[in-house]
Amino acid sequence: MSNTVNTINPATEQVIQSYTLLSQQQAEQIIEKSHQTYLDWRLTSFTERAKHLNKLAALFEQQKEAIAKLMSEEMGKLYSQGLQEVALCAAICRYSAEHGADILGDEEREMDGGRAIVSYQPTGVLLGIQPWNFPLYQVIRYSAANIMAGNTTVLKHAGNVFGMAEKIETLFIQAGFPEYCFSNLLIDGKTASALIAHKAISGVTFTGSDATGKKVAEQAGKYVKKTVLELGSNDAYLVLDDADLELAIKTCVQGRMVNNGETCVSAKRFIVVESLYDEFKAGIKQHFEAMKMGDPLADDTDLGPMAREDLRDGIHQQVTQSVKAGANIVTGGEIPKQTGFYYPPTLLDNLAPGMPAYDDELFGPVASLIKAKDNDDAMNIANASRYGLGGGIFSKNENKAIELAKKHFNTGMVNINGYGLATPNLPFGGVKDSGYGREHGGFGMREFVNVKCIMIHNS
Repeated sequence: MSNTVNTINPATEQVIQSYTLLSQQQAEQIIEKSHQTYLDWRLTSFTERAKHLNKLAALFEQQKEAIAKLMSEEMGKLYSQGLQEVALCAAICRYSAEHGADILGDEEREMDGGRAIVSYQPTGVLLGIQPWNFPLYQVIRYSAANIMAGNTTVLKHAGNVFGMAEKIETLFIQAGFPEYCFSNLLIDGKTASALIAHKAISGVTFTGSDATGKKVAEQAGKYVKKTVLELGSNDAYLVLDDADLELAIKTCVQGRMVNNGETCVSAKRFIVVESLYDEFKAGIKQHFEAMKMGDPLADDTDLGPMAREDLRDGIHQQVTQSVKAGANIVTGGEIPKQTGFYYPPTLLDNLAPGMPAYDDELFGPVASLIKAKDNDDAMNIANASRYGLGGGIFSKNENKAIELAKKHFNTGMVNINGYGLATPNLPFGGVKDSGYGREHGGFGMREFVNVKCIMIHNS
């Protein structure tokens, strides 16, 4: 097996750069240095940690054009969406800096015969295993919160975004964080799995497929190490019988095609009641066919390439298998004859359980359209999935939609009459095969801390 990894521009198919992978021994040496840094970092004040996070946020904003361009070149993200990702990461750093002391500060509790203190103490070095689709955000999401909590972090990033991995480490140093507070490990998945056993690793946070996530959790479980898993999903967007159809169509197009369709919380299944089905289908088809596919750095591009050739070929295989099983291609579904790993906006209908487009996650610009008899049937179809990360409801009756979201929709997050990605002050995470644990909104800061109880008895 080669110890060299190439990053390839998915729009041009040209090699950008080659990287040499670290051996397990080299990676372990970095982890041990990260642990030594942790021993000092855990004793720093919240004010000191916040100062560096605010500096990191400022650096993101100062270098936003270069960072967004790197995203476009390494994984095909539209440049405008790269700028949005950088802005989100700056906001996450500032939220962590502003609220960390309140979320992580000691709490006084009453106790018979004395008093008690609940203290949130850091636990050590955290291993983050992160994907390529939001190459800055996925890393900052776990690292900012945990570094604010007094932990140190090491990163195993996806091999096609190693340039971003190196850039992030440089930015942490420029922001004044001590060396090895955040460390980048250029390693493969096999080495990352072996590192879970290292005595200095106190926990693992993983974002990726549910199949790999289960293996990570199993490996961590052998060593009684906590995990946070943000796994795949097949998010359902329900168009109920009283929906604003124009809003539903516009939002579902946006929610499916954001980040070239390569988003865990994108709108993947459109579940539409029978009375609105034909009109909704025609509207989605029209919007999909109007999208311009091309250079992710161009201002007028609506859809860039998929991040890698194997991912493009994989989603085409899922489409092909679904069609063989009886699905219908409404639009798209053919690999274009052009340079780059492009796949057109694709809409499938006439779907049934057992088809990849019905059961599995389609990680790319392909939407599944499913007809429901009525509102209750739509909710039943949505909940029948093994996934439960996000979802959406379209209804003019907001109170009814909130009731459905709260008590009936079995997901971690629900959008009502709109679509949104992550927000620094709101929890992010799922249920079922979409994983467990929460990030953002302060919840992520408490995932990898020792909730220590100190009891002081009256003498």
